Formats: sequence, C-alpha cells, structure tokens
Amino acid sequence: MKLIRSVHQVAAALACVGLMSGAAVQAQSVSVSSIVEHPALDAIKDGVHKALSDAGYNEASGFKWQFQTAQGNPAIAAQIARKFVGDKADVIVAISTPSAQAVVSATKTIPVVYSAVTDPVVAHLVPSMAASGTNVTGVSDALALEAQIDLIKKVVPEAKRVGMVYNPGEANSAVVVKQMKELLPQHGMTLVEATAPRTVDVGAAARSLVGKVDVIYTNTDNNVVSAYESLVKVGNDAKVPLIASDTDSVARGAIAALGVNYYDLGLQTGQQVVRILKGEKPGDMASETSSNLELYVNPGAAKRQGVSLNEDFVKSAKKIVE
Repeated sequence: MKLIRSVHQVAAALACVGLMSGAAVQAQSVSVSSIVEHPALDAIKDGVHKALSDAGYNEASGFKWQFQTAQGNPAIAAQIARKFVGDKADVIVAISTPSAQAVVSATKTIPVVYSAVTDPVVAHLVPSMAASGTNVTGVSDALALEAQIDLIKKVVPEAKRVGMVYNPGEANSAVVVKQMKELLPQHGMTLVEATAPRTVDVGAAARSLVGKVDVIYTNTDNNVVSAYESLVKVGNDAKVPLIASDTDSVARGAIAALGVNYYDLGLQTGQQVVRILKGEKPGDMASETSSNLELYVNPGAAKRQGVSLNEDFVKSAKKIVE
C-alpha cells in the first residue's frame, strides 16, 4: 500500500508539474509601445492584436497584452521601454522609429519586433535586413520613392517645386528627405524643406511653404500625420495640393496617397510575434517589408486644393474617398 501511495503521489506531483508548465507556456505576455496614436499606427496595433488572437493568444488562455503610447514624446517612449523591460515581457512590439529605438536601447535580451520603421538599418535597429543575430526583427514600411514621385506627377503634372514638412529628429523622415533630394532633380524637380520638430509646429511649417512650392508631399512622419488637419487647412486655404504616403491621410484631406495597408502591416508584424512566442529566435528571422501598395484618392480634396484629376487615375484607385 505504501508503494501504491508513493506511486500515486509521484503521479499527482508530475500532473501538478505538467499543469504548472502548461500554465507557464500559456501565461505569455506581449507589450506594445507606440510613439503616438494616429490612424496608421493604431491600425498596426489592431493588426498585431488580431494576429495574436487568431493564433489563440487571448485572455482566456492566460495571455497578457498591454499597450502604451508616448504621446509623441521620445523621453516618455524611453520610460515605457524601461517599464516593459522591467515587466519582463516575452516580446516587446515597438511601433514607429522613435519607440523602436527606445526599446532596442533598453534591452539586448528580450525579443523586440519593430513595425512602421522606414529604414531600420539607418535607425540602428538591425545591421541589415537579413537575420540580425540579435534580439531584434520586424517589419519596415519603406516605400519605393520613384513610385511616390510618379504619383506627384500624375496629380500635379506641372510641379517643379516639391515641399516637405518633417521632423528632422525622426530618422525615417531624414532618410526620405535625403533620398528625395537625390531623386527629384532626375525628374526636373527640387525639394523645399520645412521642419516641424514638434506636432504644434506642423501648421506654421506648412504656411512657410506657401508661394514657394507647387505641391506638398508628406511621408509617414509621426508629427505630421498626428497634426495632418493643420496641414490640410493650409493646403485648402492656399490652394496647395497635398499628396501623402499614408493612405489614412486621404480621408483627412490629402488628394492622394500610395502606401501600405497599415492593418495588414500589423497582421504581418503580429505573425512574427507569434513565431517568437512559439520558440523561434528573432535573430534568426529576417526583417520584412510589404509590397502590397494601395492607391487612395480624394476628388473632393482635389477640388478644394485647385487640382483637376484625370478620370482614369481616379478609377484606378483602390479606394475613392468622397
């Protein structure tokens, strides 16, 4: 009887250990940081959450999810990064270049998956787009700028001077400005810059371009996207056409945008997170990009900004915003 009891006790103990290890596997956590809340970055967050949910990571299984935004402040982004590291998250998702830089600076061990970073190499997140061998991987929203210049020419064929409002402190924006300076002269155009280090500077920066440019192009600069309505007011009042690379900006008043679907980018990012939660090492996973570009067009905005759009061009859009 003693032997039987001891066997039963061992079996019970093993069962308990099994339950505990199963709980440990399920009780994983993902912490998500974003530099600011605006439609594109929010769509990424939602896409990441959906990918995790589809893979069975939810509250019912003991999975923990937390999200924090830095309200556009890099210092707060650094605080959030340190908190997530202290929380010992299983994976940290960093949306946008400033948030990703903060997280990568805060940990060399916890897996980090970045998203919506235009150039992760220039931002010093990874040494190349190949598998990094570090704790970092992710998904870039880099766009082929030749296609963006082609879009400018389709909307404003006579454009010679292209204005850009951007935050010089944001690495992804600085990269785009540098590349546009090199590419535009090949198309008979020049770049006119206006810097907006803070969100509140966007309107004034846009006004400084009035009379100096034929069109204003904006990349996915977080300051600009967060305050896009102030840019739209200038465009409408001064009849300066606005073209964006963020498709969500079209509903807010841009004439057109050719960009990635940020919800899909979030799903793609979330799939990387799932792979890591299931045991893959981020350093063995190459950084990714999205080639799924969509054209959004807003004919009403074109009228307000003094532009007549080609009918075939409008019909070619994935989405026409009325």
